Amino acid sequence: MITIAVMQGVTLTVFAASVSAGLAALLVFGTGVLFLWLQLPGHYPHPRFGACNGVTLLRAGLGASLLTPLLAADAGQAALGGWAVAIVALLALSLDGVDGWLARRHGLTSAFGARFDMEVDAALALMLALHAMADGVAGILVLSLGMMRYVFVAASWGLPWMAAPLPDRFGRKVVCVIQIAALIALQMPILGNGLALGIAWAAVAALMWSFGRDTLWLWRHRP
Repeated sequence: MITIAVMQGVTLTVFAASVSAGLAALLVFGTGVLFLWLQLPGHYPHPRFGACNGVTLLRAGLGASLLTPLLAADAGQAALGGWAVAIVALLALSLDGVDGWLARRHGLTSAFGARFDMEVDAALALMLALHAMADGVAGILVLSLGMMRYVFVAASWGLPWMAAPLPDRFGRKVVCVIQIAALIALQMPILGNGLALGIAWAAVAALMWSFGRDTLWLWRHRP
């Protein structure tokens, strides 16, 4: 009887942790959707939302779902394994580019849509970096893969010239794919410590090159 009672207690604790974590992820996603909705009238130039933004919103939902296992693991639950996290992230990555293609096809391209897509990529990278760090993969180094975009934005608060629009560059998009792909790879349990560290350093180097090039361009063209 004591054993059954203990098992029931553990089951209820795990279930409560899952529900709480799921609600937290849903709250984060809902807050993002509300913010997006409030921004549309003043920043989106087209009369319809379009399938392109729907795909980006789906990618945002996939990224937000990764918060559930992260919070549940912190609560003591055996969370979704690295493979499951990698599969969800891989699906989100595979849809990257589909939204842009749909926007061009339906005549719905906009600076708002491009920024929406970029912020979803940044949030996905942060979620994956937190997962990798929680699993002890590549140490705190991996956190820089999810934080570099936000550090760049924070720097623009004190240096207004860094907030100026950047020219569209294919290399920036390639580095973004490398960043997300590396973070997905770091979720896979089959990687050894040496290989994981090598992947993390290679992705960090690519990001530093990309952000460094953009910062130099902004500095040279500052008012």
